[in-house]
Amino acid sequence: MGSTGILKNSTMICAPLMGETVEQMVKEMKHAKAEGSHLLEIRLDHITNFHPHHHLPAILYNKPLPLIILYRPKWDGGLYEGDEHSRLQALRLAAELGADYIDFELKVASHLIRELKINYQSATKFIVSCHITGTTPSDEELANLAATMRATGADILKVVVNVTDITEIARIFHLLSHCQMPVIAYSVGERGLISQLLCPKFGGFLAYGSIEGHSIPGMPSLYSVKHTYKHDLMNSETKVFGLVSKPVSHSKGPILHNPTLRHENFNGVYVPLFVDNLKEFFSTYSGSDFPGFSIGIPYKEAVVEFCDEVHPLAKSIGAVNTIIRRPCDGKLIGYNTDCEAAIISIEDALKGTLISGKLFVLVGAGGAGRALAFGAKSRGARILIFDIDFERAKSLASAVLGEARTFEQVINFRPEKGAILANATPLGMHPYTDQRIPVDQETLGDYELVFDAVYTPRKTRLLKEAEAAGAITVSGVEMFLRQAVSQFNLFTGQQ
Repeated sequence: MGSTGILKNSTMICAPLMGETVEQMVKEMKHAKAEGSHLLEIRLDHITNFHPHHHLPAILYNKPLPLIILYRPKWDGGLYEGDEHSRLQALRLAAELGADYIDFELKVASHLIRELKINYQSATKFIVSCHITGTTPSDEELANLAATMRATGADILKVVVNVTDITEIARIFHLLSHCQMPVIAYSVGERGLISQLLCPKFGGFLAYGSIEGHSIPGMPSLYSVKHTYKHDLMNSETKVFGLVSKPVSHSKGPILHNPTLRHENFNGVYVPLFVDNLKEFFSTYSGSDFPGFSIGIPYKEAVVEFCDEVHPLAKSIGAVNTIIRRPCDGKLIGYNTDCEAAIISIEDALKGTLISGKLFVLVGAGGAGRALAFGAKSRGARILIFDIDFERAKSLASAVLGEARTFEQVINFRPEKGAILANATPLGMHPYTDQRIPVDQETLGDYELVFDAVYTPRKTRLLKEAEAAGAITVSGVEMFLRQAVSQFNLFTGQQ
């Protein structure tokens, strides 16, 4: 169960191109082909001083791949502000010249498509698109919309939404898997990223990927679609794992877990999941297609209440970083793989020096902090905790027989020689790499070792300054890799 099958999906990858000149478009077309795109979407409304009879033949003549011609008006989210007759005449010309695909807005599609199919007996396929603002429609409403769009004579349907919650994307997946004709459907924005990444699993006609140097918010790069997520290996049986977090863009999990899943011949994919509401998320994605999750900032403590069972170690820590859906009954089981991973990373760096009896200065009492605190306690360290929420610091200190102080006190704190400092806050995480916990720089050399749970970037400002002061430094990458091994074994049922 779960091993990679021989069937592959038919979903194509399309690069949207928005060059301001025909020359730039032609250059980008070549780049997109080199990066692995299957077809190209040409945004005519982005070309400065666009002249259809001059520019369209040049674009079509130089195409290295099939093209989707799109000339989006401002009233539908595009850049074109001219008169509607001229815009439609340009699209008629594209059909006359034999464009592979032409995208029409639902508002104008019905009479145009019938006209073009009568007048031009070509292989051109017509895409009818609808951009929805506001809340994503229900499954039934989307089905009715699809029927309306199909009645225009469309060959392919395109529905674009802008979700405010990741749970709305389930309706997009339902449309993709139930519609009886080719469909392009996705959400823009960071919360909509999985609508592109998982499109092949649910049978979408195409998914988008941006070319190098032209990133688009909420859209994966062509490189990541082709190499990190391997869209061509997904099918309806692919199991979906992912990081439940907010934010989620910092995650390196896909880079680690996806190659490992493929190496083990496991038919699964690991994706970033931008989650706003845990209850709604677990209620919506409750099937066997979603068998396991990593849990990140800020949910490691809060997620405990959504687990049906919690492993004793995770229960004692009060934080979960891994959830498995038990195959036999679908119950969610919570684990903590951070605890041992963090402490072993520190012990390995100390090369035999014991933590027992050392002062362990911990900044941050959230999920990662709790794992560090309980790990340090298991090794016999003396624990001192600073947190912006003093009550939370006191609660954790009580659980590990340590001492709590307010976050403000860390500035003037003077450690004993040979102590260990551990940052378990997000301070210093990309994109805020200029930040660090406010320990006095003069004291960094008093610590034997400084650990930072942040792993993006690998060497944070805190670690750079600690290294310069002469301390041993341990990156969050070391903890991340170790916990991920245990996590992967839980995901795949391996030992």
